[in-house]
Order: sequence, then C-alpha cells, then structure tokens
Amino acid sequence: MDFMKTYEEWLNNPYFDESTKEELRKIKDDENEIKERFYKNLEFGTAGLRGIIGAGTNRLNIYTIRKATQGLANYILKQEGEKRVVIAYDSRHMSPEFAKEAALCLAANGIKAFVFESLRPTPELSFAVRELGCMAGINITASHNPSDYNGYKVYWADGAQITPPHDSGIMQEVNDIIDYSTMKTTTQAKAKAEGLYEVIGDEIDTKYINTIKEYVIHPEAIKEAGDQIKIVYSPLHGTGNMPVRRVLKELGFTKVYVVKEQEMPDGNFPTVPYPNPEAKEAFALGLKLAKEIDADIVLATDPDADRLGVYVKDTKSGEYKVLNGNVSGAFLAEYEIGQRKATKGLPEDGYLVRTIVTTKMSDAIAKYYGLDFHEVLTGFKYIGQKILESENTGKGHYLFGFEESYGCLIGDYARDKDAVSATMALCEAAAYYHTKGMTIYDAIIEMNERYGFYIEDTHAVTLSGIEGLEKISSIMESLRKMPPTSFGALTVLKVRDYQNEIITDLKTKETAKTKLPKSNVLYYELENNAWVCVRPSGTEPKIKFYFGIMEKAQKDAQNSAKVMEEEIKKLLGKLL
Repeated sequence: MDFMKTYEEWLNNPYFDESTKEELRKIKDDENEIKERFYKNLEFGTAGLRGIIGAGTNRLNIYTIRKATQGLANYILKQEGEKRVVIAYDSRHMSPEFAKEAALCLAANGIKAFVFESLRPTPELSFAVRELGCMAGINITASHNPSDYNGYKVYWADGAQITPPHDSGIMQEVNDIIDYSTMKTTTQAKAKAEGLYEVIGDEIDTKYINTIKEYVIHPEAIKEAGDQIKIVYSPLHGTGNMPVRRVLKELGFTKVYVVKEQEMPDGNFPTVPYPNPEAKEAFALGLKLAKEIDADIVLATDPDADRLGVYVKDTKSGEYKVLNGNVSGAFLAEYEIGQRKATKGLPEDGYLVRTIVTTKMSDAIAKYYGLDFHEVLTGFKYIGQKILESENTGKGHYLFGFEESYGCLIGDYARDKDAVSATMALCEAAAYYHTKGMTIYDAIIEMNERYGFYIEDTHAVTLSGIEGLEKISSIMESLRKMPPTSFGALTVLKVRDYQNEIITDLKTKETAKTKLPKSNVLYYELENNAWVCVRPSGTEPKIKFYFGIMEKAQKDAQNSAKVMEEEIKKLLGKLL
C-alpha cells in the first residue's frame, strides 16, 4: 500500500470532511506518522476492528466504521432471513457517533438498525441480538484498551462474536470495498421515517436483568445475609454501573458501595492508567474504600462490563487477596456446578468449556462432577461456537464457560462473557458462604485442597507499530523452527502448532491433528501437568506467554510458578 499516495487522496478527495483533512494537514511533515496511519487498512482481529481513534486507513474513524458496516451490510444482504441488526456502545470517545454512523449505513442499505438509547454492556448486546431476532449485532467498544482506542465488534444471530464462515465472509466484503465514496449512508430522520432506525432501552434492560436473575441458586441465602455482605464496586468509568447496581438491589444486597471517583462514564478513564480490572492500579481506589468500610469483597468491571476483577477479604490476616481470572473463574465454576448439583441435579450430558490458556483446574472440576469438558481456542467467541454446536445438534448441555482473561458465562442466555451476571454470582456466593460461617477466601482454600494448587500467569511484551508486528512475527517463526525442549527442569513432551494444525510428540516424533481451527498459537505440554502457550494478541500490539503449573502444596506451587516465570523471561531475552 503506497501510504503517501493514500494520504494525498484523503487530503484531496471531497468525500472526506474538512475536520478529517485538517487533522491530516497537521502531520504533513511527519512521514513516520503518515506511514503509521496509512501503510495498511485497519484489520479485523477478534471479531471486528480495534484501533486508535483518528484519521487514516489504519485508524478508527467514521469512514473506517462506515467501510466495515458497508461490508457487513453487503454480507447480510446475501443471507436468507430478516435483515435486522442491533447496535450497542460503551463510554469511550466517539462511541455514540460510531454507533450512529453504523446504523445509518445499515439503514441506507435497507437493513433495520435497533440502537440502544445510551451506553450498554457487551453481554446485554449479545442477549439483545437473540431477544430481538436479529441477524447480527454491532458493539462499539475497545474493552479494556487505553483511552485513545475504540473498536467495532460484530456478532452473529446466535449472539456470539463472528466465527467461520461469517468472519472471513464479512472481511472479504470489507476488503472488496476500494472506493470509500461507494459506501452508503443516510440521515437519521429519513432512516426513522422508513422504519429502519429504532431506539431501544428499558424493555431490553428489564428482560436482560430478569433473565440473569433466574440463575440465582440460593435466594434464601441472599435473604438471610444480603444485608450483611459489604460490597465495594467500581464500573471503572464504563457501562456496568446501572445494571450491576440494579441486579444487586433487586436481589436484596443492601450494602453496595460504589467507588465515587470511578462511577460516572468517562472516555478519558482519568483515575486509571488504562481501565483493565486485571491491573492492580485499577483497584487502588476500591481497596482504599474497602479498608475504610471493612468490605467483604471488592469488584470492578471493565468499560464494556464483560470482564470482572475481584478481591476478597481474608479474615484471618485482614488482607484483601486478589483473584485472577483463572481463580475467580474456577471458583464460580465450582460454586455454580456444585450448588446446582446439590439443589436440583446436573444434566447427564452437561459440560464445561475453557480456552486453551485457562486453568486446568476446570478439567479437575468437570471430572469431579462427572461432566464432559471441552477445550477451545483463545477468545470467548469459541465458547459461543461450542454452545451453538450443542444447540444445532441437540448434543450436550452447556453449564459454564470461562477464560483466563477475567470472563465467564453462566448459562446460555447470551453468548459472550458477562461481568454483570458474574458479579451477581460472586455476591450470591459470598452470602451463601456467610450463612455457613465461611468467606469466599475460605471456600477457595477448600477448593484448592480438593483439586490441588494451580497457579497460572501471563507475561506479555508490547511491540507497537510496524516494527513491532515484524518482531512478533519473527519470534513466532523462531519458535516454530527451534522449539524449546525444556523449561527449567520440566521437559517439553508435546508441541501443539495450531497454525500448522500439528501436535508433535518430541520423544517419539509422532504427529497428530490439533482438531481446532487454525490460529497463530504454539502450546507446549510439559511434565507434571505443566504447560506454556505463546500467541500474539488479537486485540493489542502484544505477544503473550501464558503458563500453568499444579502442585499438591501451596508453597510448592508458588515456588514452581516463580521458576517458570524466570524460564520464560530467559527465553524471551534470547528472542527479543
């Protein structure tokens, strides 16, 4: 792509508005910045677009949004069925504008758009796609990325983010658009007059909240202890504030303390470096409030409220212990499945799903309760795909799915991770264990003693820009040519190369098929049930090294995890 030629085209083409051109004129003497903005088209990653807001083909703006939507519209018009799309958005900069732009492009193509009246969480969008009988959904969000980012996620009729063949089909339609001026749009007044633009809100909100409340297992525990559990909650300036507070209030939790500094939607995310509940910094204000009021649990949802971060109080030490996504996910799996079995039994064909980089404790939980277990690629869309497979074949009953990146889904009412229902479940569990004279932290220790002490972690390296992409590609190529044979004292037994769809036994040299979709991922099976996985992020300019170990004793697990982390750092040092 001739970036200077494309830059000049944007400056001179009357199709692009004056504010866009003015932004581009300001960088006329910065060739590197021009290159970064125009050396390629912004590409679909995990089910859509994600990028820095600004003018250019490699940036997110009304034109790249319109191009993506025109491609989606072209794909929809070739499908059988009613042409309807629901659109939601979060608290980020330009989110309402991008949502409106997408809706008007759809309307101009004769496709009806349902647009939420104001910001809504991702799981509600997933729910609404199914509830309204839409062919697709669009969510304007960049999840937990820094404030200069936004994104565009596409969902299909089942409520999950797009997977094959729809993802490649839509991307092909987008790529086939060469001339921006061929993309359609209209006015909001015209779209409404033609019945192609409908604003939605309260009715879907109530249906969504009522649906997730059906998954409460122990209402009697909430009735007994709901006024005793102290909950600190932060929406991190995002979409979670209203739905989380509403569901907790309706269930009977009366002591919910919202972090005031982080309560209101704000695309600048002024109180955090970036709004990620995985980051310790995101909890600074919440933990401060928790200590002041002696809270039992501290919760934070990311801007689009699909991820949940958790701290729980250890009453013995008085400290607040962080639960990473593996621990909180495994705990909720144990609670939901165990308590469902105790109260009404489990279906014979019930199953649990996790991604390949998620804790293997889930395997042990599934085995303990006699459930089937499924492993899928990284990305919650693959969990959604597994649910759809069960729906289409009538084989298997989905109970719970989660991934290490702080996301889970209880039940199949939606097809994306849901921090609103996860918050509800965590608080219910706190109330339940309170009636047993226990805390969540006590229950987690009990869980570890049953299944073993699992520790998982991620080491990520950010490599931005063109050079960063090239370096990430180089690292993956090097690992494929010369796979590591050990990590410290642990020997690599097998290497799974999901890109080439081959599992290689390093001792026997025998090979087998991976049986999962192609993906640029390398996975190392080690001795003692340990593992390491390497993959470029689908949403950020990062390469990620994941690992997991398990020991019978907590101290041994902690020591093994430290050794593994050092080994990964050594490997990275050689590769960078």
